[in-house]
Amino acid sequence: MTDAPLKAAIIPVTPLQQNCTLIWCTKTMRGAFTDPGGDLDQLKAAAASQGVTIEKLLITHGHIDHCGSAKVLADELNVPIEGPHRDDIFWIDRLAEDGARYGVPGTPFTPDRWLDQGDSVNVGELTLDVYHCPGHTPGHVIFHHAPSKLAIVGDVLFKGSIGRTDFPRGNHQDLLDAIVRNLWPLGGDTAFVPGHGPMSTFAHERQSNPFVADRVLAG
Repeated sequence: MTDAPLKAAIIPVTPLQQNCTLIWCTKTMRGAFTDPGGDLDQLKAAAASQGVTIEKLLITHGHIDHCGSAKVLADELNVPIEGPHRDDIFWIDRLAEDGARYGVPGTPFTPDRWLDQGDSVNVGELTLDVYHCPGHTPGHVIFHHAPSKLAIVGDVLFKGSIGRTDFPRGNHQDLLDAIVRNLWPLGGDTAFVPGHGPMSTFAHERQSNPFVADRVLAG
């Protein structure tokens, strides 16, 4: 669709192959990176190739592969960082330590704006709704653009799986509740970009996901 208000490009970054997403408003050609975890030259080249001017960075949660290089990029582009929820501050504070552990550069930061359930973020003339989805981390948020039927869900949900909950302050039941309460109502025809791996739709996961399919949760 040439007249789509939002376009997106997925750029896997870091050795962990985390899905950074470049999203942009086709009317203004202003955009944002969600979860710019690393490989900044690759990200800047992707924006340049599409003619997109980056105006902010959006963060789903505080893990190193999702936001380790966010501050470096924000400083370089002179743009704000929005997200995640404040409950992930302890993850962000330890980015340098985790970076040394995983071999991925990590720079702690304070977002220009913490996000919470019911907030929205603007990219160009687009408005994305914010949902707080704890479980993988306590401060995880996801972004949803209703007109495009597109969600960017970080490590909450994957094609055929869900986020790990064995990290500090992870909680399996919280994650299941967040998926059912916040993601499923967005509609089965909503496509989502996970933090790793291929895209899927909520309908597909409700039918076949071994952790959160309707029949699994009903059992």
